[in-house]
Amino acid sequence: MTGEDPFTAFRSEVEAALRATLKELDAEVEDLALERPPEGMGDLAIPCFPLAKILKKAPNAIAEDIASRLRPTGMIEKVEAKGGYVNVHVRFDMLAGSILEKALSLKERFGSGEPKGVKVLLEHTSVNPTGPIHIGRARNPIIGDTIARIMRLAGYDVTTEFYVNDVGRQVATMAWGVKNLDIGETADRDKDDHRFVAYYRGANEKADADPKVLAEIDDLLYKLEHGDPETAKITRETSERVLDGMLDSLRQINVNIDQFTWESRLVENGSVDEVISKLVGSDYCHEDEGAHYLELETFGISGRETKWVFTRSDGTSLYTTRDLAYHLDKFARSDVTINILGEDQKLGMQQLAAALTTIGSDRMPEAVFYAFVSLPEGRMSTRKGTVVTLDDLIDEIVERAYEEVRKRRTDLSEERMREIARTVGIGALRYNIARIQAEKQIVFKWEEALNFEGSSAPFVQYAHARACSILRKAEKLAAATSAVATVTKLTTYHERELLKLIARFPSVIVDCAEGRKAHLLASYAQELASQFNQFYRYVPVLRAEGDALEARLALVEAAKWALGNALGCLGLDAPDEM
Repeated sequence: MTGEDPFTAFRSEVEAALRATLKELDAEVEDLALERPPEGMGDLAIPCFPLAKILKKAPNAIAEDIASRLRPTGMIEKVEAKGGYVNVHVRFDMLAGSILEKALSLKERFGSGEPKGVKVLLEHTSVNPTGPIHIGRARNPIIGDTIARIMRLAGYDVTTEFYVNDVGRQVATMAWGVKNLDIGETADRDKDDHRFVAYYRGANEKADADPKVLAEIDDLLYKLEHGDPETAKITRETSERVLDGMLDSLRQINVNIDQFTWESRLVENGSVDEVISKLVGSDYCHEDEGAHYLELETFGISGRETKWVFTRSDGTSLYTTRDLAYHLDKFARSDVTINILGEDQKLGMQQLAAALTTIGSDRMPEAVFYAFVSLPEGRMSTRKGTVVTLDDLIDEIVERAYEEVRKRRTDLSEERMREIARTVGIGALRYNIARIQAEKQIVFKWEEALNFEGSSAPFVQYAHARACSILRKAEKLAAATSAVATVTKLTTYHERELLKLIARFPSVIVDCAEGRKAHLLASYAQELASQFNQFYRYVPVLRAEGDALEARLALVEAAKWALGNALGCLGLDAPDEM
């Protein structure tokens, strides 16, 4: 049991006092968000601008009025009005002792929330098993895995899942290529995802040039959905081999997926047929030359996209139909369903929601959309072969990291330098992608991804390694009881600011988990590392004596756990030396 963290307790106290004050002013509002003020101006800020219309007063005057009524009490030490804001300062001693005790006792669980008893099914990656993952899609597993890690720490029961498309046109196309093409050994590396993509590309070229080949692929697709054993066997085998290659790439960036749902299972167990039957019975269903579709204009979808086709004229289902069956399956296995999706899937999710409504579902999935990674020269395509693969990216970034380590650590063995280079390189890759808000575009540039200064993983990892080094040199760790007893010795500006930032960590985890935001944690980790470096620069630790030494070692250890747990949630290793 972890209980409420001290900073959240302070925030709750401010919110309760604010509600009481606004009631006195006859200005009750449902949601007046607290903000973080600029450094040195308090620990929470109440913006008064939204109250101007309600109270018919200037924000500055409202701030003065609220500040005069919101009395210091409990964890609230001081309240002051400034520029239309009410800035609230926390009572440091109450915050400090409590947060140090939590950090030093919880250790790897510092920042964790109470178990919520909520089952979350988070689907991510789910790329077609037709070739290696390219960097355009690399945000999907990184964002998905990071959100899953954060939500687990926050107390959710999270299962990650990969939906394997082994029924659709893409795998039928690759199956045709495997059956009919003699590609030879053209793969750039010894992995089946790189090996089999040549069949996929070759089959697409043939289908584009020859209608007969396209018809044969359509025939394979029909056989696949209608249970032809030979076709099912070849598509399953090739899909499994490509999937194994992709999973190996994911493991290299610290992404492990809990379970898999094969699309073919939903066809075989009758789930897809059941969904089609429900859709055909809907008032929104229409038929056009044997094909069935839903008319979705009523649901706010316009233009050419109002017709949502769910069976072809030959009776076979589409990916969207099977995806609908998959979501019903996911709803039966979870309390909350989250999809990590590319921005090109926004319309598809609207259509899916409309289709779910037509069959009477009272559940809808959540979606976290991300913008794609692109190269400066344009978009990437597995079909055309214009890709930089995730494997290429991993190799390059680790090699460049090795060159950086070799420049700095001539005292290490070759093996140890390679180990550190992999830690730093993979960290740089994951952090560089996670730190950008999902909805924002990334144009991939090596010089930015491999930036080892400023906003980067190595910067945060080095702060953690530095904390470990201090503790090793001290030859002991401060006990929680000692830390609480000597917390009054933390009197300098840098000590207090570092501790207050550590205190925010549990609430940052809550905000990231509830908002499904990975980038906020990356920003926090960067700020914490910077604050720790400032503390290290200006406050002597190992030269201190007595209670001051104990208190500062406790602060270093608390920073180590906050940094390490933030890195862990980001899927980065927390090294003890660099």
